[in-house]
Amino acid sequence: MLNMQFDQRVIIDTNAQDWQPSPIEGVLRKPLAREEDERGHATSIVKYAPKSEFRRHEHPLGEEILVLDGVFSDENGDYPAGTYIRNPPGSSHAPFSLVGCTLLVKLHQFSSHDFHQIRINTRDETQWIDGQGRLRILPLHEFNGEQVAMIQWPAGQHFFSISHFCGEEVFVISGEYRDEFGKYPAGVWMRTPHMFEYNPFAEEDTLLWVKVGHLPYPNLA
Repeated sequence: MLNMQFDQRVIIDTNAQDWQPSPIEGVLRKPLAREEDERGHATSIVKYAPKSEFRRHEHPLGEEILVLDGVFSDENGDYPAGTYIRNPPGSSHAPFSLVGCTLLVKLHQFSSHDFHQIRINTRDETQWIDGQGRLRILPLHEFNGEQVAMIQWPAGQHFFSISHFCGEEVFVISGEYRDEFGKYPAGVWMRTPHMFEYNPFAEEDTLLWVKVGHLPYPNLA
């Protein structure tokens, strides 16, 4: 297992990780959290070389993807950088990339009742809304307490005492996210546990992918 202790804060600079092979030639990955080698809960950065393809496979508890660069494809369409994808439990596909791509991928982490299939172009500014302070937000998905969104943090935005019921997960897409514990440039993935309190801010325009309310509720007995 890797980083499966959900009561601990985890911060990984994926830029400093080495690529590891996958079972498919031309597809590499950087594991961030993993239950078992090739099954169960997994969060990874995945890289497809040009003209690489993955055999058809099923996702018993869903698949969630954010295309970071390049163009990701399957038999249902082409998904350029900035596309957010949810493939529900029981779905299957045969993904590939003609030009190559890099993805944030989360496997086997859906509720068994969450059957929403989603394709959103996060670079379409007409879908964004104003949030708290000067933040801009693009809601991506909400189900049973879980919320996923893209958040634009403007330079100088500072919040105090943020915490989230059932935790939070953040991937820094551009800029630099900060809090009282450190600085997190583009490519950093972090996961904070249930009700972990911190004070985030940004000194430059910063873009985040954020998920809250989805981690296991802690046993407080």
